[in-house]
Amino acid sequence: MGWGSIIFIIIVGILLMILDFLVIPGGVVAIVGVLCMVGGVVAAFVQYGSVAGFLCLIFTAVAVVGSFVMMMRTKTWRKLQLNTQIDGKMNEVDPTKVQVGMSGRAISRIAPMGTGEFDGEVVEVTSQQDFIDVDTEIEVTKIEASKIYVKPKL
Repeated sequence: MGWGSIIFIIIVGILLMILDFLVIPGGVVAIVGVLCMVGGVVAAFVQYGSVAGFLCLIFTAVAVVGSFVMMMRTKTWRKLQLNTQIDGKMNEVDPTKVQVGMSGRAISRIAPMGTGEFDGEVVEVTSQQDFIDVDTEIEVTKIEASKIYVKPKL
């Protein structure tokens, strides 16, 4: 086994570790990567002696640390992370707009949570009983903090 093969095996091991770190979590690919690097270093010790083996070991350690430092500095995480923001909000119940006893209609299926409309005010509601289908007349039975409980209007 020549130097080209040894260096190739070590580079494959480093790439597998980076791949495990960034894309495929779980550790199996990283273990294979570490085994590749160890195999390359052992091959250098066996083929070329202890001086070449230690040089290969130092090169491998510097390459691993350097690749991870470079990966973190080049903001690789920014390219891979999800950048969407959650723009949903909790109900901010205005006591003058939604009150117990008000009638409205279900905009979505309420199973057990969904969306209801009361006098043009669209809010998230919770069913106290069964599922409520879309466009069913509903009635507010209870308001607790930011939760609005409804039931089908009879």
